[in-house]
Amino acid sequence: MYKVYFITFGCKVNHYETECMKELFKKNGWEVVSVPELSDCVVINSCTVTSSGDSRALNALRKIRTQFPDAVIAMTGCYPQADPENAAKLQDADIICGTKERGRIVELVSRFIEERSRIVNIPAHERGEKFEPLMCTHYDDNTRAFMKIQDGCDRFCSYCMIPYARGRCRSKAPDDIRSELAAVAANGVQEVVLSGINLAFYGAEWGMTLADAAEICAGIEGIKRIRLGSLEPEMLTDEQLARLAAVPQMCPQFHLSLQSGCDRMLKAMNRHYTSAEYLELTERIRNFFPECAFTTDIMVGFPQETDEDFRESADFIEKVGFAKVHVFRYSRRKGTVADRMSGQIPESVKSERWKLMTAKADRSRDIYLKNLIGRTVPVLFERENSSEFHQGHAPDGTLIKISRKNSEKSLRNRIISVIIEVAGHECCYGRPTADICYD
Repeated sequence: MYKVYFITFGCKVNHYETECMKELFKKNGWEVVSVPELSDCVVINSCTVTSSGDSRALNALRKIRTQFPDAVIAMTGCYPQADPENAAKLQDADIICGTKERGRIVELVSRFIEERSRIVNIPAHERGEKFEPLMCTHYDDNTRAFMKIQDGCDRFCSYCMIPYARGRCRSKAPDDIRSELAAVAANGVQEVVLSGINLAFYGAEWGMTLADAAEICAGIEGIKRIRLGSLEPEMLTDEQLARLAAVPQMCPQFHLSLQSGCDRMLKAMNRHYTSAEYLELTERIRNFFPECAFTTDIMVGFPQETDEDFRESADFIEKVGFAKVHVFRYSRRKGTVADRMSGQIPESVKSERWKLMTAKADRSRDIYLKNLIGRTVPVLFERENSSEFHQGHAPDGTLIKISRKNSEKSLRNRIISVIIEVAGHECCYGRPTADICYD
């Protein structure tokens, strides 16, 4: 039996696609192993959002080739797709493929093993192409499943390579969503996270919306929670929000990608909204989901960002009251419009702004968590934290911990009502509202 090991970089969509490839290998008689020393083949699923993402994937490729010279190495994902000319020159990789035909990964690896002839397979994305038919039905943690239902992006933000690496927007067919999620639920998963590259555009090519996908998921027996992945702050109309709010399993957590709270920077980034429109959207969402949580991403150090632009963006955090903010420094990416802009910000300035913005984000998170004290929430428990705590997530995405005695059994994959008593730095602590019955 051949054995395969995976190295994955990047976003939740990339990790989902790795799980799909693992399932393909297993169906073809391969064993997926947890260390490269045991493998016959290593698959590197790359990310190209930033230049540092490219570097990490390329460093991993060189390291694996040096340490395991006889292994079959496949490089796949966004990096080869975004830069096929340079990717094709990577002699350390035996197989190079992009983001379009990963469903053929086992076939490509098997062909190389048989023929020992290097394979470069990076067909270009085309307008109107169909959604790649990948599926994942087994999850090791058995509590939450990520399911990609949308791929590609049409927005072309000035700092981003994703439209070139992923192609244009396209969506997973409703019947494919049903069949995949039914299999996931049959394997014991209770929560699904709908994911995509530009998730808010799900179904646009058919006149459907994200609300249609949520309603499809709600009809699958065994699925008790539906959570949305990262969303661009577009396309969410009141009609959609009303339909989402009518889905009992819908979790009131919204990750609305912001990037900047400064309108001048948003325009330079080629984002398709203003800070006022973003704020108005959060207010509309709160009308339908009164106890919702907002999380986001904010970039600092974009080209030509002034101190005043930065302060305007930082102050916007308080206006929304985010539960969590991922703050990151702008990283130049060759091939993007932003890389060619004048007024590139020195790294020292980026670092200082990152510290200041992170402090703002931390204060916002602390306020949000403190406001949860006294609230009773259903918690889906996922794992134990050593011998001290059971832990899981509330519907709004907050990590909740309850005390665990050494003699207690696991609460894994159980939903239990918890009253929140203490707010920590990144989580809340509480107690069950009733005695727990252990089977």
